[in-house]
Amino acid sequence: MPESAGVARSLVRTALAAWHQEELVEDALNVTTELVSNAVDHARLPSIRVIVARPTENGVRLGVVDRSRTVPTLRTDSNGDQIRGRGLVLVDVLSDRWGTDLHPWGKTVWAEMKVESAQ
Repeated sequence: MPESAGVARSLVRTALAAWHQEELVEDALNVTTELVSNAVDHARLPSIRVIVARPTENGVRLGVVDRSRTVPTLRTDSNGDQIRGRGLVLVDVLSDRWGTDLHPWGKTVWAEMKVESAQ
């Protein structure tokens, strides 16, 4: 499912443009790529679901739903020279908050971002 991240990124870009939240696009696309990559790597079925919501006027919530109930953890070790396994560090840096909601059949890993109001 390598194409999954591209489809998800297109969905996020379209939603943010419709909501006039263009300043979030770059970070949101990076977060989406990481969440989708994790789900593709760990999902039990060949499909995932991407959720893009606008819980507040200046915020967005990105979520990826899969069938695995394994809760992702933020790696605090350097993981040697391996590049993989650091995606949630990026999610943690780029989002205002993130987490996991468990369901009887799987989980949703989500991240929330908001536009800083200019004052």
